[in-house]
Amino acid sequence: METKDFYYDLPKELIAQTPVEPRDASRLLVLDRKTGVIEHRHFRDILDYLNPGDCLILNDSRVLPARLYGLKEGTGAQVEFLLLTHREQDVWETLAGPGKKAKPGSRFTFGGGLLQCEVLDALDDGNRLVKFEYEGNFFSILDQIGQMPLPPYITQKLENKERYQTVYSRELGSAAAPTAGLHFTPELLEQVKEKGISVGFVTLHVGLGTFRPVSVDNIQEHKMHFEHYTLSLETADLINRTKRQGGRIIGVGTTSCRTLESIASKMGNIQASEDWTDIFIYPGYEFKVLDGLITNFHLPESTLIMLVSAFAGHDSIMHAYQIAVQEKYRFFSFGDAMLVV
Repeated sequence: METKDFYYDLPKELIAQTPVEPRDASRLLVLDRKTGVIEHRHFRDILDYLNPGDCLILNDSRVLPARLYGLKEGTGAQVEFLLLTHREQDVWETLAGPGKKAKPGSRFTFGGGLLQCEVLDALDDGNRLVKFEYEGNFFSILDQIGQMPLPPYITQKLENKERYQTVYSRELGSAAAPTAGLHFTPELLEQVKEKGISVGFVTLHVGLGTFRPVSVDNIQEHKMHFEHYTLSLETADLINRTKRQGGRIIGVGTTSCRTLESIASKMGNIQASEDWTDIFIYPGYEFKVLDGLITNFHLPESTLIMLVSAFAGHDSIMHAYQIAVQEKYRFFSFGDAMLVV
C-alpha cells in the first residue's frame, strides 16, 4: 500500500486545542469491525460495550516536562532542548533547535542555573547527545523549569500540566502522552472494575517518532523509531487468564497495542518482558492478542492511522474518519475517541 492511501481532508478547526471537561465528556465513535456499523456516543458510555470478563490494558507511562529553554554560555543565545531518550545516568538524546547553536562542546544553562548541560555529540539524524549537571533530583528540577512537550499542532497554552497526563500515569519517561487514556476518570475506572472488567498496565515510553511523518511512497519502506516497554508478570498472567476464560483484551491506545503485539510477535506468546520495539503495524498484519482498541483520531498518512486500519480494515477506517469529519468530531491528542470492537 502507499502512504497516500491513508490521506483524508481535515479542516483545521477540528484539531482540538484544549481538552474537554470532564475527561469522559468527550465524544466516542464506536465502530463494529465485523459489520462496519458506526454509532455516536460519549466516552462515559464505553461501559455499554465492555463485558464482564473483558480486560482493559492501559499504558501507565507519565510524560516528562521535557521541553527546556537554555541560554548558551558566552553568547546568551537561547536554544530549545527536547528530551527524547534517557541513554545512561545524566546523558540524554535530545532534539535541539536551532541546532547550529548546539555544537559538540557547547554548554548551556537552564532555570537561572538550576540545570546545566554540555553537548557531547551530534548524531547522524541531527539529534544531540547531552550530559546534564545539577544538584539534587533531576526530575524535581524538570518539574520546576520544564514545559510539557505538546505536539506542534496544539498552539494554545496548556493551563494545567496534568491534563496532558492520564489519571493513572506513574512511570516517568514519555515525550508525548498516550492520549487514548486521557478520557478516563478515576470514577469511570472504578465503574469498569465494578462491572467485572479487569484492568492491567503496561509501560511504553512514547517517543516523538510517534509524530514523524511517513516520507516514503511505499509504506513498507518506512523505518519505525524505537520505544522502550515493560510488561510485568502480573499483567502477563492477567492477559493469559482472560484469554483462557474467553474474555476480550481491549487495548487502550496504540502504545498498549504495540507493546502486546511486539511481545507476542517476538516471544510467540504473552509473557513478562522488558525491551525496545520498532514494530510497524499496517494492513495485512495478523493480530495475535488484541480483540478491541480504544484510540483517538490520528493524523493523515501517519503510522498510527495505518495501525488502526490494520485492526479494523482500511476501507472501514477511512470511511469512519470521513464520517467523523462530517459529524465534527475533535481530532488528535486532545480530541475525541474511537472504540473499535
